[in-house]
Amino acid sequence: MRYYLDFEKQLEPIERRIEEIRKFHDTSDPHYAKEVAALEKKLPKLEREIYGNMTNWQRSQLSRHLNRPHALDYIQSLCTDFVELHGDRRFKDDPAIVGGLARFDGMNVMVIGHQKGKDVRGMAHRNFGMANPEGYRKAMRLMEMANRWGKPIVTLIDTPGAFPGVGAEERGQAETIASSIYLMFTLLVPVVVLVIGEGGSGGALAIGVGDRILMLENATYSVISPEGCAAILWRDGSKGPLAADALKPTAHELQKLGVVDAIIREPFGGAHRSWEEVFENTKALLGKHLKELLEMPPEVLREKRYEKFRKMGVFEESR
Repeated sequence: MRYYLDFEKQLEPIERRIEEIRKFHDTSDPHYAKEVAALEKKLPKLEREIYGNMTNWQRSQLSRHLNRPHALDYIQSLCTDFVELHGDRRFKDDPAIVGGLARFDGMNVMVIGHQKGKDVRGMAHRNFGMANPEGYRKAMRLMEMANRWGKPIVTLIDTPGAFPGVGAEERGQAETIASSIYLMFTLLVPVVVLVIGEGGSGGALAIGVGDRILMLENATYSVISPEGCAAILWRDGSKGPLAADALKPTAHELQKLGVVDAIIREPFGGAHRSWEEVFENTKALLGKHLKELLEMPPEVLREKRYEKFRKMGVFEESR
């Protein structure tokens, strides 16, 4: 079932009516054919008005859209022979992090990502993509395995943040995130990071240290959500739009800062409007960067990755 955000609600009656006519009526009937033609003529204009000049807040909402493809959708579309691996070998398996070996464009790779879930039951099972320490320990186990076998690593970021529950903190959430970040700096294999939805706080950065960071056009990547920032600064979560403008968590803003290396183009209106198009664009850009990285010596890869992150946040004061 298609879900509509508040700012795109105007599309709902038109698209639902077109769908209804095609499903329940004969579109060769002149009456219905004329109605569909009129609606389809109206639709592109309305889409341009809604999606033509989106704010940072609207893009933040799109990054969480319930109909966006998630990590497993990308893996199943872009890769073949995916073998999911489970467990951290210390506590249990965390379904908020998925990962395993797969083949991408003829290359054997290790893929790791946050998985949110598609419906209420799935979201509850996946904890909305908010991983516990065991999830990040599983990710580290798979990264170490890939490093040992010389396989490139692809990570897919889509989380509001690491799970902040008491149990997670008792089992070492902060230390695990720090350890995962440290490990990624030591890897001798290529690492490509895809930000496919929300990239929230340390929960995202724990699998976000890569040689290349590719970000979907309407994804977000930030130290905190706009609502969380507003709640801290103004004690009012409803000021999320104001916080989003201050945070600038969107792809084009982050590319200007050098945080993101390349932007993956989405279909007009967002990834949820055409999964096939976004998968095609992702495959092309991911393949290009992986092939470039595979030509670099391992020690050079590691050194350049370190330098890349050291440069972030450097600024000069004008006199």
